[in-house]
Amino acid sequence: YLNNLYFILLMKYSEKNKSSVGHQYSTLGTQPILCGSIPGLVPKQLRFCRNYVEIMPSVAEGVKIGIQECQHQFRGRRWNCTTINDSLAIFGPVLDKATRESAFVHAIASAGVAFAVTRSCAEGSATICGCDTRHKGPPGEGWKWGGCSEDAEFGSMVSREFADARENRPDARSAMNRHNNEAGRTSIIDHMHLKCKCHGLSGSCEVKTCWWSQPDFRVIGDYLKDKYDSASEMVVEKHRESRGWVETLRPKYTFFKPPTERDLVYYESSPNFCEPNPETGSFGTRDRICNVTSHGIDGCDLLCCGRGHNTRTEKRKEKCHCIFHWCCYVSCQECVRVYDVHTCK
Repeated sequence: YLNNLYFILLMKYSEKNKSSVGHQYSTLGTQPILCGSIPGLVPKQLRFCRNYVEIMPSVAEGVKIGIQECQHQFRGRRWNCTTINDSLAIFGPVLDKATRESAFVHAIASAGVAFAVTRSCAEGSATICGCDTRHKGPPGEGWKWGGCSEDAEFGSMVSREFADARENRPDARSAMNRHNNEAGRTSIIDHMHLKCKCHGLSGSCEVKTCWWSQPDFRVIGDYLKDKYDSASEMVVEKHRESRGWVETLRPKYTFFKPPTERDLVYYESSPNFCEPNPETGSFGTRDRICNVTSHGIDGCDLLCCGRGHNTRTEKRKEKCHCIFHWCCYVSCQECVRVYDVHTCK
């Protein structure tokens, strides 16, 4: 699955393994892609890589921003989207189970690839794609079409063709992954919006040109995080077809509204992630910073799983007493402030 799919690219085109995902994958997209040298690609992915080699760096970049967004969204949770750097299984065993966490990672990674490819095409980084001219329609009152509308459908196609190539088995996990991958891509399409620029003397906005634009990726992360919190639990059903036994998913609770194509689905319970467990991939929450004033999952009571927390003081240098000088610079003093830092026992 994802552990042996996207992240092959991440490890292949990183200069060296580092603990921070931002540094670890900072070289993605800067090195040439040699499709035949990427281990683990299925034939369909290998053909796709060779046909679309110039956008493969954007695929890797999309995975990177997906991981970074995952770590932002779960920064205060027991599972905080931790990555490891000693194998291709970059999330460890966490993605082996069909849990909510697996659902979110597949959705955010697929969305990241679609987002990065779409943005790259609009910036003119590839010759096989560019601006979207198909969905313009008539302009509105007071504005006209201009600029470069981002082609989110092309980006979604790239994400779908590459990510879903491995999800062709007739089992429940492939069905789940395909669904969540598509939910991630759909979130990009749904959040496309008009972006406009004014033209005229002294910003009078006599003429306004507009184009279709993707949102900031944080908007996608927030949206998919909400989908994670409301994900639908499913059960696996087996039935026989002409090609043999096929597994499908149906909602576990019939009195709830069935999931749509925009919702995330899962069918296995998550571990509690309180204690380290190499079998589940849990790193536990010991030494994690917690919020002593919060009653939410980031608070010391819940994040520390009832074990209590330690408190230490920490001195930090900060800019203070800043003054604006005409014209035009700001001067600041340096102050030392003392903070309480709370960590789980």
